[in-house]
Amino acid sequence: MEISTLATYHCLAFVWYFFVAYSITHIKTEERPSEVFLYGGQWKYLTVLNLVLQAVFYGVSFLADVLRLIKKLRCAKCVISSRDLLFSVLAFPVSTFVCISFWTLYSYNRELVYPKSLDGVIPLWLNHAMHTAVLPFALLELLALPHRYPAKKKGLILLGFVAFLYISWVLWIYSVTGEWVYPLFALFSPPGLAAFFAGSLAIIVSFYNFGEFLNRMIWGQSKFSS
Repeated sequence: MEISTLATYHCLAFVWYFFVAYSITHIKTEERPSEVFLYGGQWKYLTVLNLVLQAVFYGVSFLADVLRLIKKLRCAKCVISSRDLLFSVLAFPVSTFVCISFWTLYSYNRELVYPKSLDGVIPLWLNHAMHTAVLPFALLELLALPHRYPAKKKGLILLGFVAFLYISWVLWIYSVTGEWVYPLFALFSPPGLAAFFAGSLAIIVSFYNFGEFLNRMIWGQSKFSS
């Protein structure tokens, strides 16, 4: 794909994610179900954090494209490294995890992850923008250009560290409010919850490996952005 086309795509994707993140974070206070938006607001939900992550990723990608267009290759190389690290370690695995885990649990019992009280607050299009469209966007990015993955150990350490930070945030919110971010967590005993978190981490690691596999299958071992 030509750089100018990539720049247009990344710019549009950035604008889209910025708009979606803005939409969900600016729901009027009086419209929010009190049992959902407690301590931490929307920032306790992985879905909302993922929207911000995607906006940052596409913003960095657009910047890399612009630098390549204006022939600032030395600066572009640094930005491209950041872009690829963001995509490989976070943007692809987190988007895949958000989409698949949400709709799996929603199909089983929506009250565990997305209470019916939200239907009157969050429009259907916004629900799908947050939980469905994120996966096609991630797959399209894989098809659009190759990404350099870090060494496996480095990538998994970074992914595990970010997962640890989010789990710590979830546990902190529970310690302050006595309420779980997702009603699902209340079903588990402490050992069961630890096992659930470990299983979720294993799943997101598998998505990381899947993204790396697809990148290599599509682009081969040696073709990477520069």
